[in-house]
Amino acid sequence: MPLADWFLRHSVTMWVLLQSFVLIAFCFHSATTFPKGCYHAEENGYKTIRCSNAQLVEIPKDIPNDTRKLFLDFNHITFLPHDAFRNLPLLLELDLSHNAITRMEIGAFRGLLENLHSLDLSSNKLVSVNKDVFSNLKAKVNLSSNPWLCDCKLQELIGKVDLMAGSSGGIVCDSSAQEEHVGKPFLQLITDMDFCSVYKRTTDIAMLVTMFGWFAMVISYLVYYVRQNQEDARRHLEYLKSLPSKQRKSEESSTISTVV
Repeated sequence: MPLADWFLRHSVTMWVLLQSFVLIAFCFHSATTFPKGCYHAEENGYKTIRCSNAQLVEIPKDIPNDTRKLFLDFNHITFLPHDAFRNLPLLLELDLSHNAITRMEIGAFRGLLENLHSLDLSSNKLVSVNKDVFSNLKAKVNLSSNPWLCDCKLQELIGKVDLMAGSSGGIVCDSSAQEEHVGKPFLQLITDMDFCSVYKRTTDIAMLVTMFGWFAMVISYLVYYVRQNQEDARRHLEYLKSLPSKQRKSEESSTISTVV
């Protein structure tokens, strides 16, 4: 009986220790899978993940899928691949400002279309972006402080997105086909001119010049070909004149049929 009591007491102790080890292991696993340099917070009742200034070079793949606000600002992210945020269907706010983003694939924001209401891409290195990257996106977007190339492509992009209030003045031409546009707010420029119509006229002129060039080459070749054949025929006729009369007549008839 004392042996049974001892075993019972130690069994309970061992069971408690086992539960403690499991709990510690679970917590350790959760901590190690959480993005390095990031921390969890609650802001206005929303689950928030802050990865600001965490030396990130790409979008973390282990952000909890119930995150409502995600801050990835002040990092070294350069590229947003297809489906970069597909596991974050509840995300309301996404801050990607102050990175080095130069390229975004079509579908980078797929999965965020319905819920996302704020997307900050300011202070990156965006020069030109396909308008389809933002297809069906309902969020307010901040595109200010990027080295934009002001052209038809940017005009189409601006027409596609819903710009964040107060951010439109920060979309400034860093480069343009017309030097006088550099340094000017893009939305100010498109009130006076249509970049896409200018692009279309330039394209049409280039096509006309190309077609004229090909036409001129064909005409030149035809002229050369006719002149060359005429010269060969003339030399052959002169040769025939130097031959005896009988041979000349047969050769002349042959030459005339060949020329015809």
